[in-house]
Amino acid sequence: MQRTMTMRRSLHASVILLSAALGIAGCADMGDTSRRTLTGAGAGALAGGAIGSFTGDFGWGALIGAGVGAAGGYLYDQSRQAEQRAYTRGYEQGSRSRQ
Repeated sequence: MQRTMTMRRSLHASVILLSAALGIAGCADMGDTSRRTLTGAGAGALAGGAIGSFTGDFGWGALIGAGVGAAGGYLYDQSRQAEQRAYTRGYEQGSRSRQ
């Protein structure tokens, strides 16, 4: 029984690490929004999995963490885009006032 649980945890950890490696490798041609959302999902899955392993439910913890992380990554991206648009508008207005 104990050996089966140890093997399951090893399998879960291997799957998570493989998924993270593939996710990182796939980020090369992504836009900022996709990259930030995926990064948030990966970080959330790792954190959720770690928390879930303490409570005995690694899979649900990772799943919930991935969802929360993806939402956080997306919201962070939207904030950065709004900040960039505001900077660009201010820069353009400043350039026009000099002319």
